[in-house]
Amino acid sequence: QVRLVESGGGLVQAGGSLRLSCAASGRTSSTYHMGWLRQPPGKEREFVAYITDSGGSTGYADSVKGRFTISRDNAKNTVYLQMNSLKPEDTAVYYCAADWSVTRIRAGGASLGQGTQVTVSS
Repeated sequence: QVRLVESGGGLVQAGGSLRLSCAASGRTSSTYHMGWLRQPPGKEREFVAYITDSGGSTGYADSVKGRFTISRDNAKNTVYLQMNSLKPEDTAVYYCAADWSVTRIRAGGASLGQGTQVTVSS
């Protein structure tokens, strides 16, 4: 079982940037595909981005493509989400996800952290 701890959330004005971090622990944490999901207030949890175990492939939701960048440092067992040009509709609790299946990450069925709040003011 992998343990995930997110950090880096906060309050930012529209147009600003934030970088989220997710520290993974566990004997095989570097072999997991990783991702980010988010849950806006009053809405269902949704997929944001994924990165494969080697970092060789990434994917994004259409709503964040061109603004968000996912990356990972396997030496530090950490995955990042750089969020630029933030919009009020990006306000959500952001969850780090880990699984051996990218499909499960995209579907929201992966192991999740406790979440970190991101609030974008207009």
